[in-house]
Amino acid sequence: MQRRVLLAAPALAAPLIPVQAQAQAARIVTEEFMVPASDAGIELFVRNKRPESMTSFTPGRTIIMVHGATYPAHTAFDLPLGGLSWMDYIASRGFDVWCMDIRGYGRSTRPPEMSQPPEANPPLVRGVTAVADILSVSNFVRGRRSIPKCVHFGYSWGTALMGRFAADNPAVVERLVLYAPIWNRQTPSLVDQGGTIGAYRFVTQEQARARRGAGVPEAHRAGLVPPGWFEHWAGVTWATDPEGLRRNPPALRAPNGVVADGREYWSAGRPYYDPAKITAPTLLVLGEWDQDTPPYMAQTLFPLLTASPGKRLVILGEGTHGMWMERNRGALFQAVQVFLEEAAA
Repeated sequence: MQRRVLLAAPALAAPLIPVQAQAQAARIVTEEFMVPASDAGIELFVRNKRPESMTSFTPGRTIIMVHGATYPAHTAFDLPLGGLSWMDYIASRGFDVWCMDIRGYGRSTRPPEMSQPPEANPPLVRGVTAVADILSVSNFVRGRRSIPKCVHFGYSWGTALMGRFAADNPAVVERLVLYAPIWNRQTPSLVDQGGTIGAYRFVTQEQARARRGAGVPEAHRAGLVPPGWFEHWAGVTWATDPEGLRRNPPALRAPNGVVADGREYWSAGRPYYDPAKITAPTLLVLGEWDQDTPPYMAQTLFPLLTASPGKRLVILGEGTHGMWMERNRGALFQAVQVFLEEAAA
């Protein structure tokens, strides 16, 4: 079954309020791990949330979430905005949910080259390295839970990584969620600023704030993100990089492997993976105002998922690339949750 759906966000936003109470009532357990990568000296930060009462684990109710090109996973997916994080929401529905930071991001090991000037080394953490990190965490989670496969979730750049992972490792992917999916470009990248690419780049909070407003109609900009939410996210996210905080203005260091891959693949019209090799049910979901990965990308990718049973494309009204931090995030959470729960086992 193949579905293409357009949802208006406001109608789905309100039900998050009772779910917050449900999450509290469910008593969510949190655990954190440092998982060894495939090469020595690199450890990957992983956080797990699940109901305290959960004692058995299944492929359909175990999910691994990975982040995008610039910011770590745990400060987005487990950020308690309005008292509730996305991981809380998923766990409260009876899921064993994990998020991971790829090397060079968040609380995972930063390669030693990130302590050198960016121009001293080539771009760090190319996609092949990031996919290997995903494999390390997937092996860890599936081994710890004694399950043969699980759900894999990617956001932004993470959709290319999880798409590649699912195409290369179909036997271990139960379902695939691609939130803000990247595909071959018809428009410029908002991450690639041109010129020579160093090992990593510096990103300030003001740059992040300006990028968030791209593509949003003027009349909707002021109310898109509730007061204080951006500042809360920025505070915890930039705090993951103490070395960058010492700069003036404070900056977050982000590996540039994704920029190099962007020039080699998406901006050059070269697919990063073969969608026809993905055999798991797949959800593509994004906001209508997404300028980082505009809707044409998902609309181009969708028909190429020829071996994905029950694939689905959902475009949500009044949302951007960072819809998880916006007032209509409930629509995003529920669109993903419906997909997760319809055949969870």
